[in-house]
Amino acid sequence: MDPAQNTSAAVPIGGSGSNGTMRYQTNDGTSSVTTAAADDSKENLNQVINSIHNILTLLHQIHLTIGSFTPASQLPLLQRLNTLVLELDNMAKLSEKCSIQIPMEVINLVDNGKNPDDYTKDVLNGCIARNQVTKGKTDAFKDLRKHILEELEETFPDEVEMYRETRANSAAEAKRVAQSQSVLPNGDAKVKNEL
Repeated sequence: MDPAQNTSAAVPIGGSGSNGTMRYQTNDGTSSVTTAAADDSKENLNQVINSIHNILTLLHQIHLTIGSFTPASQLPLLQRLNTLVLELDNMAKLSEKCSIQIPMEVINLVDNGKNPDDYTKDVLNGCIARNQVTKGKTDAFKDLRKHILEELEETFPDEVEMYRETRANSAAEAKRVAQSQSVLPNGDAKVKNEL
């Protein structure tokens, strides 16, 4: 692969997925149809993975047969080769139903004979480093806010007291509103499960 290529691009593997449908009963008694593309995609991926496992098993068997080849083992070898060809064809057909994006960095690592898990490790380490930088900035702003409030309290103690009361009241109001709307602390709304 050309190292000058944009390494942030992703390579699609397989063709476009077929959207499955799922039928379910609604509260008013009518039936409704939703797409279950995620479920079909996962099932298609599992089928491709199973096919890859079958191919690896066949390759191992062929390797063992070739390693101890005798004229009597020619027929089993040909049968295994035919089975391998059929399984490769099956995998190609199954992969057309999968649509997976693989980062170019992963493909470059595999081409260079390295472990593709290194990409995941590098991404996680980069996220941790950016998280630490963001945490440092957040802590610096907290310290600045604290310092400014201390300075303001020395100069304008009444105004700072009013500010703190107003802030406490608005925080309590926001908490009350959040609880009344069944909002989780992370901002997600609770959803009632109705079957």
